[in-house]
Amino acid sequence: MMTIEDVYRKFDEIGCCSFATPDGHGGVEARIAHFFAYDDEGLYLRTMDVKPFYRQLKESGRLAVCGERTEAKVVFDEDNLPLFKPGYQMRVSGEVRELSMAEVEAKAAHDRNFNVAVHDIAKYPETRVLVLHRFHGELYDYDYAMARRDHKLYRERFAFGGDTFEEPGLRITDSCIACGTCLEGCSFKAIVPGEPYAILGERCDECGNCYHVCPAGAVEGKGR
Repeated sequence: MMTIEDVYRKFDEIGCCSFATPDGHGGVEARIAHFFAYDDEGLYLRTMDVKPFYRQLKESGRLAVCGERTEAKVVFDEDNLPLFKPGYQMRVSGEVRELSMAEVEAKAAHDRNFNVAVHDIAKYPETRVLVLHRFHGELYDYDYAMARRDHKLYRERFAFGGDTFEEPGLRITDSCIACGTCLEGCSFKAIVPGEPYAILGERCDECGNCYHVCPAGAVEGKGR
């Protein structure tokens, strides 16, 4: 199970990520940013109160962040198909709140990662610190060529601050007739034989192949 430190370290390895907020007019705006610290209360970011980013965070109280780390750019094989190097994606979505200066200084006394926030506030007085304190998310670790393991995908979902999450993967119902058609059609090695067959959510890409081929209509899709 991922800890909040694990989540922060994964984002820190990625570096700069896409931070998206509602724009207040029915749309979404995104910019490149990063988390600078973490603790048991959440993941921390900073911006200036004269920016649209700050206004959107304050008005909506919502933030979504995603990023990807991979070894190299995509190359192509002799059939002109892409060969993806192993890597992972991280995403989180949830609620933010602003910290007072007293809170920031108190945290800086025990965690040097907050010193940059204290420094920025002194140099740029409009700097504000916010914390993503209630959120859910996912680690999506891929190795499509199965260069390092015998399956393509590992997914782990998590939640902090009282938030919840839906487990990944499609689901096979009791309507399954155990014919094995779904097993043959799954390139992610996510299906286990049985009565009924079962899908390993941590390996399932939710690509829909099993849903498409099942003759008994026993596979449940998401959002249907």
